Amino acid sequence: MKELSQLFNSLDPSPFPERDLDDDAAEYIVGWARELPTHAEFAIAIHLPELEARKAEERDLRTALLNYFVQRAEAQQRELNELFRIGRRYVAIGLPILIVCFMSSQIVRSRLGAGPFASTIAESLLLVGWVANWKPIETFLYDWWPLKRRRDLYRRLAAAEIIMK
Repeated sequence: MKELSQLFNSLDPSPFPERDLDDDAAEYIVGWARELPTHAEFAIAIHLPELEARKAEERDLRTALLNYFVQRAEAQQRELNELFRIGRRYVAIGLPILIVCFMSSQIVRSRLGAGPFASTIAESLLLVGWVANWKPIETFLYDWWPLKRRRDLYRRLAAAEIIMK
């Protein structure tokens, strides 16, 4: 990198320590860190000409990078909290539907007997009940993992040592 300004988003009017990283720079750093083992300690090395390195020290580049990754980690945590909030809503909708479908299936079996028509209706009701719970199951089993991984990665980046060369 030739200039410190290349590292930060030129459209962000915030003071230096609160400025967002340039999208390409952030993607490069995050992509590089993502490839490392999850528990490996690492440092972020910024190569700058001597004059730009002094500017980086004066403007406190380390704090700016720390702030950026802390903010990203907090944003991922908010996304995770929102996903779980929505997941609880899905459960609040899905479980009563499952209960109603299960009870209706039992009523169909008891009233219509064990014939193929009754079995088809009873099984269809159970299927509808489980389908209504697919989204909450998916949310709590699978959807939260990528958000957690990203949050943890940003936390690791926020804790990384910043080395200017």
